[in-house]
Amino acid sequence: MRRLVGPGLLLLLWHSVWSLDIPLDVRQPPTIIKQSLKDHIVDPKETMVIECEAIGNPHPTFSWRRNGKYFNVARDSQVSMRRRSGTLDIYARNNPEKYEAEYQCIASNQYGSAYTHKISLQMYRPPVWPREILEPVVISAGLPLVLPCDPPAGPPKPETYWMSSCSYARPFNWPIQTAFPTMQPVRQDRRVSMGINGDLYFSNVLFNDSAVDYCCNARFPHKNAIQQKMPVVVKVLSTRSIAEAAPTWLSPRGSSSSKLVLQGEELLLECIAAGVPTPYIAWTKDGEDLPVTHRMKIKNFNKMIQIPKAEFEDAGEYTCSATNKIGYIEHTISVRVKAAPFWVEKPTNLILAPEETGRLVCRSDGVPRPTISWLMNGDPIEDAVPQSNRLVSGDTITLRSVTTENTGVYQCNASNQYGYLLANAFVNVLHSTPRIIGPRNEVVKVIEGSRAFLDCRFFGSPVPDLRWSRYGQGNLEGSRFKTHSNGTLEVKRIQLEDEGTYLCVISNIAGRDENQVKVEVKEPIIIVTKPQSMKVIRGTDVRLECAVKADATTPFTTTWIKNKKQVSFGWRLSLDESNLVITDVNTGDEGNYTCVFKNELDQKSASAHLLVMDRPNPPTSLELSDPFERSVRLSWVPGDSNHSPITDYLVQYDDDDWLPGKWRNLSTYPGTLNSVILHLTPFTYYEFRVIAINAVGASRPSRPSSRFQTSGAPPDVIPKNVKGVGTWRNNMEISWEPLTYREWNGPHLKYLVWWRRRDSREEWKNATTKWLRYYIYDADTFTPYEIKVQAVNDFGLGPESPVVIGYSGEDRPLAAPLNLRVSDIESTQVTVHWDPVSRETIMGELREYKVYYWRDSSQLRWLWTSFLIANYKMYIVVANSRYEGPPSNYIHFSTPEGVPSAPTSFRIQQRHLDSIYVDWDLPAEPNGILTGYSLKYHTVNATRGEEMRIEEFPPNVTSFSIRRYDRYTRYWFSVAARTRIGIGEWHTEESPHYTTETYAQDQVDITTQGWFIGIMCAVALLVLILLVVCFIKRSRGGKYPVREKKDISLEPVDDKDQEGSFDYRSLERIAHVSTLPFPRRHIEEERLQRAQPAVEAMMKRVDSDDSLVEYGEGGEMQFEEDGSFIGQYTGTRRDVRDLDFSGGLELRSPMNTIYSLA
Repeated sequence: MRRLVGPGLLLLLWHSVWSLDIPLDVRQPPTIIKQSLKDHIVDPKETMVIECEAIGNPHPTFSWRRNGKYFNVARDSQVSMRRRSGTLDIYARNNPEKYEAEYQCIASNQYGSAYTHKISLQMYRPPVWPREILEPVVISAGLPLVLPCDPPAGPPKPETYWMSSCSYARPFNWPIQTAFPTMQPVRQDRRVSMGINGDLYFSNVLFNDSAVDYCCNARFPHKNAIQQKMPVVVKVLSTRSIAEAAPTWLSPRGSSSSKLVLQGEELLLECIAAGVPTPYIAWTKDGEDLPVTHRMKIKNFNKMIQIPKAEFEDAGEYTCSATNKIGYIEHTISVRVKAAPFWVEKPTNLILAPEETGRLVCRSDGVPRPTISWLMNGDPIEDAVPQSNRLVSGDTITLRSVTTENTGVYQCNASNQYGYLLANAFVNVLHSTPRIIGPRNEVVKVIEGSRAFLDCRFFGSPVPDLRWSRYGQGNLEGSRFKTHSNGTLEVKRIQLEDEGTYLCVISNIAGRDENQVKVEVKEPIIIVTKPQSMKVIRGTDVRLECAVKADATTPFTTTWIKNKKQVSFGWRLSLDESNLVITDVNTGDEGNYTCVFKNELDQKSASAHLLVMDRPNPPTSLELSDPFERSVRLSWVPGDSNHSPITDYLVQYDDDDWLPGKWRNLSTYPGTLNSVILHLTPFTYYEFRVIAINAVGASRPSRPSSRFQTSGAPPDVIPKNVKGVGTWRNNMEISWEPLTYREWNGPHLKYLVWWRRRDSREEWKNATTKWLRYYIYDADTFTPYEIKVQAVNDFGLGPESPVVIGYSGEDRPLAAPLNLRVSDIESTQVTVHWDPVSRETIMGELREYKVYYWRDSSQLRWLWTSFLIANYKMYIVVANSRYEGPPSNYIHFSTPEGVPSAPTSFRIQQRHLDSIYVDWDLPAEPNGILTGYSLKYHTVNATRGEEMRIEEFPPNVTSFSIRRYDRYTRYWFSVAARTRIGIGEWHTEESPHYTTETYAQDQVDITTQGWFIGIMCAVALLVLILLVVCFIKRSRGGKYPVREKKDISLEPVDDKDQEGSFDYRSLERIAHVSTLPFPRRHIEEERLQRAQPAVEAMMKRVDSDDSLVEYGEGGEMQFEEDGSFIGQYTGTRRDVRDLDFSGGLELRSPMNTIYSLA
């Protein structure tokens, strides 16, 4: 390929600079400074503006051409031209379309005319899609599909994209239901993609493509307006299997095509193929692998090549191939790159003195090579007035020995079939004395080591000579000094010794001018501490340090910038000298932080990036697809990881119809996934949400997915705890635990019950029920059956339960245990023996043997006890689950007396400083008649020579007092009760420590205290007053007869419980039997006298000896006038020996109560 840019003719540098620096007070031809674009799109509803601005001296006048002809602006009432400007304002209220044309502005004065390029005015028309009703597209699964977009043409060309779920309607039965449409971009992949022309291509359709409708949307950049096409519904006909198909081309068609693109424009190449399975696309160029450069992007799942700015090396043969396991196809695209004209060297203005020589160069290139044509003041140069000193040679105009006749504006036009370029350059021939343009006597402050530019812009014709010097002496020489053609002196790597005054002198044949510039050199700002990039956890404190060294004579400011915005300081963000402190950092603090140190000359900055690690943001855009009876695919868009990689995703579900919001964990998936298959229970409504987890913690839950119901299936679970139990002798109840609602897997759950006799050859019988039990009747007594149960719903039968053995009902046992006997008789227990009954006579399952026993009489004729020293009767029965059998033979046995348990409530007290008092209560289990107590004691830490002291007490004495040697002596006490059999269990206890100073201070004899004496005197006085009052009242009241209290009729009571029983396993059943009567008074008196000591011991601390019963029970009582009991104070208590024992009497004494509970 030929080289497009070659060496050209260079003009003098000052020519190109002078066009910018010529003062406006110098006469000059017009120069265009502002104009509208070639393709100018306007909105006809607003004021249409076509810009045209120019400068010149004298100020130019403006005129317009429309479609190549003169446009009289003054005669059009809807068009006006701005003052001292060529800009047009068009107020097209009526028929704006007539202003769609090609416009060109002309700026003229007496020295020439400058032209703008041609401006094509185009009207913006609101894009409107036809309101058509699109019929549903019906297609079989596996076939390719193209949904056309066909957006409005514009201008400008719209940007298209496809959305799904565009309407409220759900055209087909889809299990995922939403209350409102949720428009979402169509998810593109290897199978589904949008083409360059805006159409939506399906390489093959699936049943799930029917889930949503589709609509094409177009965005028009001019007004940023978006238009939506009517939605189209795709109905996919499902088939049992999708036939595989070889690849075929959807876009472009055929095996070859061509593409023309202009240099600098966007090049798009695409290949979209149909087929099952979805084909893979690969690319080559000129028979070799595609060289992917930084200018090239492979997009749309390898279906598209995008080159934003095409170059000539992008031309060639591009071949795309589509491959699947069925076949292989290719398509070749021939790419040609052309170029509209572009500038190589643009002509510039020339300022010439008379008799000087100059050149205008207009060089451009393109493919094909553009044609160069010259114009002067808008007319072809061939038609201009001939000038002998002007030579036109292709792209160059040479002017020799110029005169004022050569002044004018020259236009260069470079054009080919793909476009044109137009440039204005004037030639101004004048004679002017030199002068400095700009400020004079400046003071320039610069930083040491930087470049300094000392301005000395000037003007003059002919071009003045320029000379720079320091302090007006000599010329500046050396590599560090450079003088530019516009007069600027550049000093490289300026040093402190370069400070001083510099003089600029310009001169030509017409005169001379000069200017001074003073230079001050300052030390630069040097950052000595730079902030460090950090990665911190949210909630911590951050300190970004930044320190500098700067010139002491030049103050500077410190500024912190975050993401190109200045930091605002507050309670969390503060400045510590020049360091930034952030307290309780959060994700909003994340970004690039830059400390900026600035003075009037220099500015230095240093940056650091702050990353805040936090819990990830919740996933978004949860989407359900591929629904089946036991699974569904859940996809989501991952949230920001907040700089800590997401390690896991936790999927939760809510399947509670009545109490929504009870989220349960379903499963955890790796953090690299965003689409998973969820295994679910059939016939259940689900909502899902996803939680992202990283090293910092778990994100907030995502928004719930749409509600989803799995389809039904046969039950998976077997009924548990299946059993068969007879409730009557000829039936059997089969029961089981129900399946939970989550285990139904479908509607109308029932249970299929199977049964048959064990060890028989009969067929299985079955019955279906919706209840949790089923009854079998007319069964033999206690017959084994094989049983199994399975759940069933509308979708089929579930698995059968394991076979269990159940039994029909039981009947009353026929035989009694034989040879009942006892052995090892002790005071509190006996061992019972019997011969078991045969299994055939039990008439059911052997449940237990029950022992019934009761106390028949006491061995102590004068004392009735509960268990001990008593005569018992006993019998035994066999029992199944429902009945007890007949009783066995009755036996008699007697329990002997035993030793008692330890005394209870043993107490040690210190009533005086020199003595210890101990007392105790009766044993909880006397196990006989108490004969007394034994008390052993000795001092704590006693020496070996000290003997153990033993005290013996009668049964009615339960206390003991001992005098201590001193206040610091402590004792060990052991006490035990005795019966005739022997001494019982010992209770041992150590006396507390009563000798501390605090206790000694507290142990004060209250009889010596003043307050105690005062209280006692007050009580005595009060008692005396009461006695006096009572004596006076009795003296006034007189005597009243008091009726004798009636005797108490004590009838014999028999509360013998003949139905009491005793479980042979626990021996805990106690029968209550009646007490024995006492028919004779003298016998009773003798017995009471013999048992008096034991009775007194057992009655102690149990009950009061004084009660209303002793003063009269069951009879009437006489009262004094004041309500007091006369008999209580005047009567005589009746002795028990005066009672009449002619009838039976049950002894109701505290002693009898204790033995009854023993």
